[in-house]
Amino acid sequence: MSGIAGYFQTEFDVERNHTLYAIYESKLTNMQDSLITNCHENSIIYMKHHIGFTASNFSVAHRDSLSVTYKNRTASIVFTGNIYNSNELKYKLSSYDISAYELCNEKLILYLYLVFGEDIFKEINGGFSFAIYENNSLIIVRDPIGIKPLFYHCTNNHFIFASQQKSIFAYGIKPELTNESWCEIIGLGPARTPGKSLFKNIFEVLPGNYIKVTFNSQGIISYQTHCYWELTYNHHADPYLDTVDKVNYLIKDSIKKQLTKDTTICSLLSGGIDSSLVTSIAKSMMDKENRELKTYAFEFEGNENFFNGNSFQNSLDRPYVETMRKYLNSNHKYLTCDSSGQIKYLKETVDMRDAPCMADIESSLMYFCNEISETNNIALTGECADEVFGGYPWFHRDEMINSNSFPWSKDLSVRTSLFNDSFIQSLNLKEYVDDAYKTSLSKCPESDCSNEKDKRRFEIGYLTINWFMMTLVNRMERCSVFSGLDARVPFADYRLVSYVFSIPWEYKCKEGSVKHLLKECGKDFLPPEIINRKKSPYPKTYNPEYEKMIGKLLLEEFDNNYALNFIVDKNKVINYINSSKDYGKPWYGQLMAGPQMLAYILQISYWLKKYEENGFEWCIEIKDTKEVIGVISANTSYKYNTLEIGYSISSKYWNKGYTTEAVKTIIDYLFNECNYNIIEAVIPSNNIGSIKVAEKCGMKLEATLKERYKNKLTGKMNDLLIYSIFNNN
Repeated sequence: MSGIAGYFQTEFDVERNHTLYAIYESKLTNMQDSLITNCHENSIIYMKHHIGFTASNFSVAHRDSLSVTYKNRTASIVFTGNIYNSNELKYKLSSYDISAYELCNEKLILYLYLVFGEDIFKEINGGFSFAIYENNSLIIVRDPIGIKPLFYHCTNNHFIFASQQKSIFAYGIKPELTNESWCEIIGLGPARTPGKSLFKNIFEVLPGNYIKVTFNSQGIISYQTHCYWELTYNHHADPYLDTVDKVNYLIKDSIKKQLTKDTTICSLLSGGIDSSLVTSIAKSMMDKENRELKTYAFEFEGNENFFNGNSFQNSLDRPYVETMRKYLNSNHKYLTCDSSGQIKYLKETVDMRDAPCMADIESSLMYFCNEISETNNIALTGECADEVFGGYPWFHRDEMINSNSFPWSKDLSVRTSLFNDSFIQSLNLKEYVDDAYKTSLSKCPESDCSNEKDKRRFEIGYLTINWFMMTLVNRMERCSVFSGLDARVPFADYRLVSYVFSIPWEYKCKEGSVKHLLKECGKDFLPPEIINRKKSPYPKTYNPEYEKMIGKLLLEEFDNNYALNFIVDKNKVINYINSSKDYGKPWYGQLMAGPQMLAYILQISYWLKKYEENGFEWCIEIKDTKEVIGVISANTSYKYNTLEIGYSISSKYWNKGYTTEAVKTIIDYLFNECNYNIIEAVIPSNNIGSIKVAEKCGMKLEATLKERYKNKLTGKMNDLLIYSIFNNN
């Protein structure tokens, strides 16, 4: 499955009007076309009265399969993803006179919903999102872990949802950025606050949640969010050996459920304990069925010549991969990515996410997924084990444990080092990040940890699963979807995540052994060298040629996208490019250091140009008292390298020269520091004060648009005056 999209609107019954039907069908077609996927062959459009559904790579070919009727109730569905416990769910229907054996996922969910109601959602195991329409109400659902994304936008009369935000824009919703967008990108990125997007009034359904949408007699839409699954703490009473057995069972059962029949399956093998354990268990299961499990490992051109181990990444993967290859006797292939390959997919990953993401850590994965998808349908991964079992350094190093911040990104100064100081100061970045951290931490359930350090580890585990793990899960899901590959994450089974979450630290890290609990589960499947290998993250390039290429592209981008000059300090970038490098100081997680920051900014620039009209705001304040008395805004047109400036000030400060002084300052800044060519102001002809400010700032009347503005007080039409000033430097 690749993605879904749809709408629920109360203005019209489209089945009663052929013209309206064609209009909304066109909207759905646009949404469908916007879903980025390599699989459009089974795309489908479904419309009924007030709803419209579309999906790419839908599993059923006929429209009738999207609806079922049971005991005089009819419901319709659009679905994407996988269900891993379908056999158990089908068994639940066996006593309800429903022949469930041959049911596809869509019909299975519909019958379960019609029989058991919304309570059934918590029993579905998989990575999925879907929408159900019944009797003038809509329900949209996201899987417990959040493997499949699901966004939405709501107005009085329209509720729009989609797997990708661009599909909401394709419906006709304009993408808008705010200061909050930039706080997310610079302060938290590539992570995102759960439930938020980077765009105004676009939200994401939280993992383990569903939203029920209804409308009243006036046709006004309202919705309520319901949580059907979340991380909770349950006192752990199982003895240690029973705990090992239970974890062992859950891991094996998760893998078993994800080994789909009649399809080609491979495994992504890094030589670490996580991927090696998944691979070994899967191969033992598939060997019994005379099925082949291919294995793949990722490398980067020249790394053997340039790699210097550090505290985060102490060794290359290949020696350990070779150990596992020989141990399993697997059909193995090494895939190598060069610098140009990583750069090639930097833009595509932004297209997939509708946001700057993990730079080359993401683009390289997309490169590899494309290679693998040529001969495989499903790829098993060892992703999420570190989040679940406490493998990251921030679970073990005192300075990270004790940091009063997100431990994978505790130093904002590293993040902001290449951005314009004035732009950063305008964002209140630290306050935003601190609030996001405190808000998330306040939702962490209470535990009965025996000491303060373990209590803090428990909190870090909660934050890691809800923030860091989500970033990596989204990365894996989006890259694989784009490539036509179905990447699966057995360690993200909600049963396993839930059980291990409450296990005491003394079991997880017995006798100080990192991920000891997982190592115990691996004894029967892995050689000692793999079990005892020190953690090493996803590989990245250390080839200096890559950084040179990225630096060159970024410097060119300052000339191709003048808006970037407003956000990023070109001189700081030049100084960084010419300075000595330290790859041991990441600004996100364990991998994203200096080269990744350059690539991240390159992604930001592309993203800005993709969503053309973006705004920036400044406050006007009294110098002595710091009282805010007005605002100045600037909206960028990247096509024409122009800015439209607007300003407003409290009436008690009119005719005192404050606005003119502030606007002149901003104009000088935009011309001298950001290199804009022209600044415009569009002013109603009756706004004499604003006209005077424009003229005092050196702006000239360039054009008059006759009767384009309606005066809200008088109801009369006024002209719009276009004033402009050119950069003569």
